[in-house]
Amino acid sequence: MSEFNSETDWKPPAKVETLYAATAGNKFADMNRPTAGARDERELPVGTAPVQLYSLATPNGHKVGILFEELELDYDAHFISFSKRDQFSKGFVDINPNSKIPAVVDRDGPGGEPLNLFESGSIMQYFAEKHGKFLPTDPRKRAECFNWIHWQMAGLGPMCGNFGHFFVYAPADKKETRDYGAARYGMEVQRLCSVLDQHLATTNAFMVGDEYTIADMVIFPWYHQLTVGYTHASGVNAAAFLSTDQYTHANAWADRLRARPQVMRGMKVTSGGVGKPWLEAKEEDKA
Repeated sequence: MSEFNSETDWKPPAKVETLYAATAGNKFADMNRPTAGARDERELPVGTAPVQLYSLATPNGHKVGILFEELELDYDAHFISFSKRDQFSKGFVDINPNSKIPAVVDRDGPGGEPLNLFESGSIMQYFAEKHGKFLPTDPRKRAECFNWIHWQMAGLGPMCGNFGHFFVYAPADKKETRDYGAARYGMEVQRLCSVLDQHLATTNAFMVGDEYTIADMVIFPWYHQLTVGYTHASGVNAAAFLSTDQYTHANAWADRLRARPQVMRGMKVTSGGVGKPWLEAKEEDKA
């Protein structure tokens, strides 16, 4: 443990609450609180389909949209507005007490009873198992598939999110803090992309050999975000900042997924405030 210099070194205050004001200027500062639970009594809209999806077109939301489109599920998609704090409504919290998207209600759950589902990895596993698709049947390959799902859930997703916060969303005047955060998480994101790239160099096409699985579906949206999203107000984007062009095997894999219509349609679910934008486009064409 390094020595502490009381004159020059940072010292934590007695309570973290003292520091809350320092987050002012963060795009999501007024959304964040240290407590859980509903903040209002609003209920959620409910459609007629057997599956009700409540989500937003972010990487975690994209995963479930992709799977539902690949499975050709009969589902209703409902846009959850962060600006309106829909995720803190009673209706949403009743489904997901953690107030994070995506959240799902399967009206035809075990025993024919409705089942609430939250956490994207859990949702993906549940529906893949229920429908018997996109999960390997071979025990070794199945275990490998789960290895990569949990790698994304514990590593790539959170680290990309932390990087994106400091790169794009943190208060503009916190220059030293943003340098540290962008460097710390940027380096870790590069390491994780290197893990992905080196693994894909050993497979035929997908994360589990030549078999397309939910492992591909959960990893792709976050890698896609790094290569086409996260643009700083100055115009610098994450792809250039992180030099993602160096990950040739990961980029080829991502292109294979982008070539699937179901993937790109799944990426559109709840985008622009609309559950399934392509359906509205068809209605407009008819008009």
